[in-house]
Parts: sequence; C-alpha cells; structure tokens
Amino acid sequence: MANNQKQPARATKKGPSGLKLIYLILYNLFSAVAWGTVLWRTVAINVQSGPYAVFPGIGEWTRWTQTVAGLEILHSLLGVVRAPIFTTLMQVASRYLLVWGIVYPFPQVAASPVYSTMLLAWSITEVIRYSYFALSLAGSVPNALVWLRYNTFYVLYPLGISSEAWLVYKAIGPAAGLNELFPIALYAILAIYVPGSYILYSHMMKQRTKVMKTLKENDSRKTQ
Repeated sequence: MANNQKQPARATKKGPSGLKLIYLILYNLFSAVAWGTVLWRTVAINVQSGPYAVFPGIGEWTRWTQTVAGLEILHSLLGVVRAPIFTTLMQVASRYLLVWGIVYPFPQVAASPVYSTMLLAWSITEVIRYSYFALSLAGSVPNALVWLRYNTFYVLYPLGISSEAWLVYKAIGPAAGLNELFPIALYAILAIYVPGSYILYSHMMKQRTKVMKTLKENDSRKTQ
C-alpha cells in the first residue's frame, strides 16, 4: 500500500536578498579589487625597486584596505553574514595590530623582505576569498576558484602568520624606546599567536572538508 503522507520539506538556508545582496556583492568586489592592487603593487615594486621600497609604495593603501575590512566584524555581529564572530574578530584584530600597531609606528620593521611575504600571503588570500564570496552571492562559482579558496590556505596561512610574527618580534626593540611595558605586550601577543593560529587553521580545515566533499559529490553526479 502506497504511503500518501507528504514528507516534510527539507529546510533550506536562504541567502541574502534585495539591498543586502547588492551591498555584499559590491563590498566583496571592492575588496577583491583593493587587495588585487596590493598584490600587483607588491610584485611590481619588488621587481622594479626591491623589497625595501614596498612599504613606502603600498603601505598606506594596505593599511586603509585592511581598515575597511573591519566592517566584517559588524557584518557578523549584525547577522549580515553567517561568519563566526570569534574567528572573524581574531583575524581582523591580528591584521589591525600589524598595520596600525607595528608597521605604522615602526616603519623600519617593514624595511624587510618579510613585509613583502606578509603582503603576498594576505593579498593572494583575500583576492581569492572576496572573489569567491562575490561570485557565490551572484549564484555561480567556478570549481577552480572553490579549490583555490579551500586549499591555498595550507601554504598562505603559515607564510602570512610567520611573517606577521617576525614583524611583531622585530618591533620589540623599537617599542622598548617608547614604553617599558610595550615589549611585554608584544611578547604576550607572540604567545597568543600559537593557539590563535591553531584555531584559525583548524577552522579552515573543517570548512575545507565539508566543501571539498560537496564539490566531489557534485562532480560525481555530473559524470553519471
């Protein structure tokens, strides 16, 4: 005997719509272009003038580009996006520390190839991430971009985090000339980098497992 009872419909997650959707697409497109400028200028300046000219050439643009990214904390708090507030806050705070608390007051620490490796790690990550979000909101993301979003962090995160930590360490000497407590704070921040990096890295690995599984399942359906 056939079961005529209606099966309950599966709940589907609705994405943003209307003005919120337009705002998020424009925000992500703007951010992708802004970080693309950081990437292009970092490479171009290194080729033309060497790594010691990178901070004078792109440092201010990078600082304000990252400052705008502070909006993502508000996005998470207000429910504009579903990003976890804790990991968002950690990532934005660490970037703010570098652009406003380290290389801005102590530009001499940015006179190093390590500043360039940090910018390369940041900018490549963000160009991929913001492009992925913009296309996802628009309704279509190429599989290649999905793969880049959830695999390049294996290399870019360690590169960026180690570069950040090195610049923080190099700022301890100059900071001691301002206040004797400043170096203690910087050493404490370096200690926090260890658990903080683990949290961010493990979060991305969990996300990767879910997304790559879905991507593989979708590819299998297409070949059947």
